[in-house]
Amino acid sequence: MKNITKIMVLAILITFTSCKDNKSETTDKATKETADGQQYSCEMHPEVHGKKGEECSKCGMALTVPVTHEEVVEEVKEMDVTKSKSGFSIDMILNDYLKLKNALANDDAALATASSKALETTLQKTTTDKIEADLLKQYSTIADAAKKHTATITENAGKIAAQRNAFALLSADMHNFIKMFTTDKKLYQDYCPMYNQGKNGYWISEVKDIENPYYGAEMLTCGRITKEL
Repeated sequence: MKNITKIMVLAILITFTSCKDNKSETTDKATKETADGQQYSCEMHPEVHGKKGEECSKCGMALTVPVTHEEVVEEVKEMDVTKSKSGFSIDMILNDYLKLKNALANDDAALATASSKALETTLQKTTTDKIEADLLKQYSTIADAAKKHTATITENAGKIAAQRNAFALLSADMHNFIKMFTTDKKLYQDYCPMYNQGKNGYWISEVKDIENPYYGAEMLTCGRITKEL
C-alpha cells in the first residue's frame, strides 16, 4: 500500500514538473517570437497583421507593410461649454461626421478619408456671423481642434488604425459642438470600454443600434449608449 502511495505521489510530481517546464518553454518561445518577429500588414487592410508574405484574410494580398507601434491616443477630457442662444446650425458638420463614423464602422478607410475631407471643407466654409461675439473664441477653440483632427484622418489615408485614433478626439469636438448649439437631430453618445483602455472610446451616433467605429467588423456591437443628446 505504501509503495502504491509513493508511486502515485511520484507520478504527480513528474506531471507537475513536466507541465511547468512546458509552460515555461512555451512562454519563452512566445516572448522570443514577439521580440524578434516583425509583424506585417496588408496595403489595403492595415488592420490585418501577420508574418511577411502571408495572405490577407480579407483580400488575399500578401502582407508586405511593416507594422509599427501605433500612436497612443491621448485621453479625452471634458470641456466646459457655454450654450449659445443663436440660430447657428451645426447640421452640415454633423452630417459629414456621421458619414465618417459609418465609414469606420464598415472598415472602409477610403470612404473615411473622403468623408474627413468633406468635413474639413465644411468646417473651413462655415461662417460665424450668427454666433454671439462673446462666444466666438469658444467656437474657434472647438472648430480648430476639429479641423486638426479631420486633417489627421485625411493625412492617414489607408491607415485605418491611425484614422480611428484621430476620430476619438474628433468625437469629443463633435460633443462640444452639440453642447454649444441646439440641433433637431436625435443623437446618442455611445461608448466602447475596450478602446484605448476605456479612456476615449466615445462617439456620436444617429441610431440606437451599436455600430462600433473603433473595431468595425471585429467587434461591431461592442459598446453601449451612455446618453441621448
